[in-house]
Amino acid sequence: MEYLDLAAMDATPVATVPFTHIVVEKFVRPDKLGAVIAALPPIAKRGSFPLGSLRLGPEAGGMFRELEGPGFRDAVARKFGLDLAGAPVMTTLRGQSSERDGRIHCDSTAKRVTVLVYLNQESGAWSRHDGCLRLLRGPGDIEDFAVEVPPVNGTLLVFPNGPTTWHGHRRHVGQRYVAQLNYMTADAAARRELRRHRFSAFIKRLAPAA
Repeated sequence: MEYLDLAAMDATPVATVPFTHIVVEKFVRPDKLGAVIAALPPIAKRGSFPLGSLRLGPEAGGMFRELEGPGFRDAVARKFGLDLAGAPVMTTLRGQSSERDGRIHCDSTAKRVTVLVYLNQESGAWSRHDGCLRLLRGPGDIEDFAVEVPPVNGTLLVFPNGPTTWHGHRRHVGQRYVAQLNYMTADAAARRELRRHRFSAFIKRLAPAA
């Protein structure tokens, strides 16, 4: 792949604490990361924006095509022993974090697998740990974490969802780009969420992110 390092992903063992996941640093190839970040659209509002509502530059578009493609899907399925053939895909991009973001939560049960790719250059802001995603041992304390993932350098985080996949981050106000892809279930809840996703893309296309 031109943008994504699947070999590094294949070589990364699955961690089980505090829940099943993998973290792959520099998953977006370092020689491509700067161009991908430069090709992201300006986003001045909080919230997740469906790709269909955004204008991506060519390098960002190329990265997302690989992320949504069959090679990456097959790699995730192999890594976690899942059958993802035919699973609907929902992909969004966030560009801003506010004081309302980062609260401890588990993802919707309509999302079988959550994939996050962090598209920010490393800087001193992240060394203060604000905005760094934490994989938590429980729902009660953002400081009770087993793993912390700085949102930088094309790092990949993947985890199958479940009732104990608690995660969140300390408050960060400002730019924080993260691509999120979810492989969805095939039940009614997933169909409703995908319909909301498509409607959101239509509305946000009328009201641009910047």
